[in-house]
Amino acid sequence: MNQTIPRGIHVAIIMDGNGRWATGRGQLRTAGHIAGARTVRRIVETAPGCGIGTLTLYAFSADNWRRPSREVALLMRLFRRYLVSEVARCVTNGVRMRIIGRRDRIPAELLRAITNAEHATRDGRKLELRIAVDYSSRDAIMRAAAKLPAGMPDGDRSRHAFARLLSSVDHGIGESRDVDLLIRTGGEQRLSDFLLWECAYAELYFTRRMWPEFAPADLSTAVEEFHARERRFGTVPEAAAG
Repeated sequence: MNQTIPRGIHVAIIMDGNGRWATGRGQLRTAGHIAGARTVRRIVETAPGCGIGTLTLYAFSADNWRRPSREVALLMRLFRRYLVSEVARCVTNGVRMRIIGRRDRIPAELLRAITNAEHATRDGRKLELRIAVDYSSRDAIMRAAAKLPAGMPDGDRSRHAFARLLSSVDHGIGESRDVDLLIRTGGEQRLSDFLLWECAYAELYFTRRMWPEFAPADLSTAVEEFHARERRFGTVPEAAAG
């Protein structure tokens, strides 16, 4: 399997606001999730042109199991339908799809769709699309910590080794890649247990647009703002240091 990460920045998106978008229009929450799936397609198609090499989408958190059972069942069916319908498009567009998160609690039909999608798109080189399902960053960090070998050295080398462990517990390949830009739609301003390790130095971008309303132009605007920011990673600019 090709393990090379496509060049470009890593953008992670918390796709929030589907249900509120629908209820605000007098529709069932399920209508918002269906509209949100269409937004995913548009954003995935737009991402490479914005200089994005890795796109990680927060689709379903470990805490989302506490939602009404009918909504959870619909989300599982919708996700499976998305995988089945988008595989050919991803192959054509050079998109490699990976699913991160636990796999022991999701329906068998969805698990088969995940396996098929990952296998069919394994050679994609234009964009790495990671979709987080039944995902909890804190749980992933705890599982990775439990796998740490005794006597691991301190410092950066241990950070890199831990990043690889963190990737392995969530079905990734190679080292977990730091997030450059985190976008959250829907107006809320929190991380919600999403990629906590990888977002250590991520630039944060919050928008009041609900996810079904989030357009390719909005993604371009967020990336443009990201490039306009000064990223110092704990240091100071050379001029200030001088």
